[in-house]
Amino acid sequence: MTDAVLTARPGHALVGRARAPGDKSMSHRALLLGALAKGVTEIEGLLEGEDVLNTAKAMRGFGATVDQLGEGRWRVEGQGGFSEPSDVIDCGNAGTGVRLIMGAAAGFDLSTTFTGDASLRGRPMGRVLTPLGLMGASWMGRSGGRLPLTLKGGNLKSIAYRLPMASAQVKSAVLLAGLHAEDGVEVQEPEPTRDHTERMLRAFGVSVDVTDTPDARIVRLGAGQSLTGTRVRAPGDPSSAAFPIVAALITPGSRVTIEGVMLNPLRAGIFTTLQEMGADLTIENLREESGEPVGDLTACYSALKGVEVPAERAPAMIDEYPILAVAAAFATGTTIMRGIGEMRVKESDRIALMANGLKACGVDIEEEPEGMIVHGSGQPPKGAARITTKGDHRIAMSHLVLGLAAQSAVTVDEPEMIATSFPTFHSLMAELGADIRA
Repeated sequence: MTDAVLTARPGHALVGRARAPGDKSMSHRALLLGALAKGVTEIEGLLEGEDVLNTAKAMRGFGATVDQLGEGRWRVEGQGGFSEPSDVIDCGNAGTGVRLIMGAAAGFDLSTTFTGDASLRGRPMGRVLTPLGLMGASWMGRSGGRLPLTLKGGNLKSIAYRLPMASAQVKSAVLLAGLHAEDGVEVQEPEPTRDHTERMLRAFGVSVDVTDTPDARIVRLGAGQSLTGTRVRAPGDPSSAAFPIVAALITPGSRVTIEGVMLNPLRAGIFTTLQEMGADLTIENLREESGEPVGDLTACYSALKGVEVPAERAPAMIDEYPILAVAAAFATGTTIMRGIGEMRVKESDRIALMANGLKACGVDIEEEPEGMIVHGSGQPPKGAARITTKGDHRIAMSHLVLGLAAQSAVTVDEPEMIATSFPTFHSLMAELGADIRA
């Protein structure tokens, strides 16, 4: 923790065009699959936030050659597998990074010690370690499977694993381990989660079968497949784009266009929900980049209304509920968000922190074990609060967006953690006219 703060002040309309930073999920996977592949992978649009840079460093630790060629341009040369690292793999704050890397590493006969920052060391890894253990991997470490821990892989057997929770990270870890299981793997998803791993595996030459049944989506990956280096372009991150989009929707006089945003239906739940709330949010220039649907989003100031968000939509927008709660605070009526207990085991307990922060800003919000209910008055909240973020980047950015349209300024602590996912947040928002200052 540091004494640094950022303060967002109201009074300025947001106007202009910007490009969202590269998608975080795709950036992690591009580096990881490039390191597992044989040959060269060239990546454009890579998110150069701290989480992704830690994954790049980890891939070097496993023997891949990873070079930055320019802004967002990277080259990865893999050897077709991992070699045993000579040092601890430190994933910093990257929960996605460490869970996916553990899945990939489990496929090889080597021992790897993983660690991370204080936040990551407190987050649960058991949900990944359980299926990896069923496949034959073993681990030693702290109770509950928390970091630091040492994972021993190799000689994996195939499994058909039904996810106990909606988690693309767990699904991806099993699929990556399954690349080296004796007969491949099958993952059963009661609720479909983001499918970037499946899409990108295909781009690297791997056959992945997906079948929808009445009670699950079945993802199968056959044995004996190898990856070949390719070209990847990471489109704009919808999770990052949501911050300037919501800022424009709640700030009078605003009109903002965010270019090149990924619109994968398993990631775009936030935009669907905002449109249901009455947002003047349009999508233009639809196209495909690296197998993902992409478009340009234009948001104009809107009179929002409360809605009930379908619980089954949660996997498509779990990281966006903090900024959705901010939009709900400006809406007229009640917004109900349930089925989001996963928020409590992110970088922080996001339900508790959003409830505390919004209450401090004068918002009427109810906290539930697996949900939030925001009672919007249709008027800007009072703001005038200093928010405790617990070092969570999304908590910080959400409250800064609130401060841009509240009655009075809002201050957040530990803002340096914003760099983990959105290193250009401050400069991008300033270019649109936002008053955010240290």
